[in-house]
Amino acid sequence: MTTETNRRWLLVSRPQGMAAESNFERGDEPRPAVADGRLLVRTLYLSVDPAMRGWMTEDPDYVAPIPLGSVMPSGGLGQVVESRHDDFRPGDFVSGLLGWQDYCLTDGRGPAPLQTFEPVHALPTYLGTLGGTGLTAYFGMREIARPKEGETVVVSGAAGATGSVAAQIGKILQCRVIGIAGGAGKCGWLTDDLGLDGAIDYKAEDVGARLDELCPGGVDVYFDNVGGSTLGVLLDRMNRWGRIAVCGMISGYNAGAPQPGPANLFRLITRRIRMEGFLVPDYAPRFKEARRQLSAWLATGALRSHEDIREGFESIPGTFLDLFRGGNTGKLMVKLADPPLRTG
Repeated sequence: MTTETNRRWLLVSRPQGMAAESNFERGDEPRPAVADGRLLVRTLYLSVDPAMRGWMTEDPDYVAPIPLGSVMPSGGLGQVVESRHDDFRPGDFVSGLLGWQDYCLTDGRGPAPLQTFEPVHALPTYLGTLGGTGLTAYFGMREIARPKEGETVVVSGAAGATGSVAAQIGKILQCRVIGIAGGAGKCGWLTDDLGLDGAIDYKAEDVGARLDELCPGGVDVYFDNVGGSTLGVLLDRMNRWGRIAVCGMISGYNAGAPQPGPANLFRLITRRIRMEGFLVPDYAPRFKEARRQLSAWLATGALRSHEDIREGFESIPGTFLDLFRGGNTGKLMVKLADPPLRTG
């Protein structure tokens, strides 16, 4: 079903510390008209990711700051409802930066080109395990961390979108995998549903003491999603020639001032640890390769996809904030609509 109004959430102020709903404001407009060389996409699902908090700042070292008064950008899945572009036709499913809005008017390129896809799995899978978070986990593990069979892997933020896929990849590669997450429910999901070898509830347990119990031989690979004090705890337990893939530092994203780093970075030298940060767009030429492998693992059941789907346009800002309260398990997203056009 299509509508004549384009509902939009605009970024109207930059957070000072924790982001708030007051940073956003509704700014509806008529459904955009389509000129030659452009297409109109109806947004079906919007991705909710920690990285979006960084996009709201004025730090150009990460991405160009979002101009105030513009639509809040977000990855999403949609369907082309009108096209005057040779490469896209009505009914095509696409993924890309659609933003917090019902309709995205685009030339198909923008800051990030739209990607067409033919759904084989459920649509939300293409925003999670087969989307940016799954790709981040894939390249972070396969290209940065490079775990070997029999090694011990620790993943922080392990019940989140990227962490849960990274942890499962560790198991697929025949490693012993320990996840760190917040809450007994999430830890139970990691061990009972995803098959991890152990889980640590950082909200209720001493992370260092539990690591000593679960990893008596030390840690070979650490997939870091949180930074902060947890990174320091892991540095003390890394084996020689260990690898740390720095994917995110969510513990400091909403801090009002820069947070102090670990005091034990000398471990990197004495234990010959390689610690490397990465951004998934660096691997864009290999996305198809990664999606093929992730899809194959999904098809065999070696990899499980889990989406935490909220409903409705009005819920978008609150869902985004819930991400930083630890309110989700797996990939967090918002559903706006069902596919408006039949295909095939």
